[in-house]
Parts: sequence; structure tokens; C-alpha cells
Amino acid sequence: MNRTEIILQQLYQDVPALLPLKEKIYQACALMIHCYENNGQILLCGNGGSAADAEHIVGELMKGFLLRRPLPPAEKERFENEGVPELADQLQQALPAISLVSQSALCTAFANDIAADLVFAQQVYAYGKGRECLLIALSTSGNARNVVNAVRTARSLGIPSLGITGRDGGQLGELCTVCIQTPEKETYRVQELTLPVYHALCAVTEAHFFKE
Repeated sequence: MNRTEIILQQLYQDVPALLPLKEKIYQACALMIHCYENNGQILLCGNGGSAADAEHIVGELMKGFLLRRPLPPAEKERFENEGVPELADQLQQALPAISLVSQSALCTAFANDIAADLVFAQQVYAYGKGRECLLIALSTSGNARNVVNAVRTARSLGIPSLGITGRDGGQLGELCTVCIQTPEKETYRVQELTLPVYHALCAVTEAHFFKE
């Protein structure tokens, strides 16, 4: 059994309610891996608790999560040539990810000057145009207007999207390339299932690119 199988088996053992989503979760892993195999970056957005989840996911991708991610020898040599080998010993390889929710100056300026429900759409357009990207869209209802507009922008640019929502899926269930519709409806219950889902996605993606 490879590491991916172990991670996913543990997920379904810990949270049996997610077992019916097995195929969607596998497809989500494939989207993330494809993005990074093509030197891409992941963009993330959501509101409230989903905004916090977006930040959380970035934290798991941009540094070591379950595995060590030492720099490869060729990169370490560059730091040594600059006389700072101690940096190479502590820096880690990253899976590039950008939380769209944390750019307060841009978000407030665009919301004030243009439209609050288009802030994420503007960021997707700016970061995604002409680049390999994946948009992860978080909304417990699947209907948050600013998140839906971000997905519509991604679709217009040919950028795939991964939605994580509640049971009904809302508009994200129809618009996203892959939508993981957790089997709950109450906001806090959806969020409780969202966490183990994205931890598994991050762990599988990390395991694909990095070894113990």
C-alpha cells in the first residue's frame, strides 16, 4: 500500500461519512497534483470560517506538513556559493499557494471602488491569466457570491476549480470542475468535515512530490 492509499484509508476510517465522496476526493487530489506537476500555483478563497480554512490550507502547502522538504542539492549549492549555507539548511521546498482573502489593501480598495462581490474575481483574473493555476473555492452553502464570481472568472480563463461545500453544493456544485459536497448542511458541521478533507488533500499532494 503506497502513502496515498494509507492517507485516504485513514481519512475514511476516521470519518466514515466521507466514504461516499471517495471518487470526488481522488479527483481533487489529481487536480492539485496536476497543477504542481505543471509548475502551477493554487489560489484559495472563502468567507468567514472558510477564509480561515483558505489560510490554513496555504500553511500546509507552503512548508512541510507531514514530511520534511529539504532543498535539493543544486539549490543548496547556490546558498553555499552566496556564503549562507545556514539558510539552505532551514528553508523548505514549497507547493506555491496564495490565499486571496489576506490581501486587505487590495480587497478593501476594490470593494470600495468597484464591487465587493468581485474582489476574488479580480484576483483570480490577475494571478491566473496566462498561468497554470487551480482555484480552491470554499463555501459551506456553495452560493457565496464573491466565491461564485471567482469560479466563473476561473472558468472564463480555462482555470480548473475545486469546490468544497455542504451537502447541497449550491452553484459551486454546478460550476466547479470538481466539487466535494460534504454530507452536512449546518455551517459549523460542514466546516468540521472540511478540515479532514483538506488535510488529506494536502497530505496526498505532499506525498506525491516529497519523500521521507
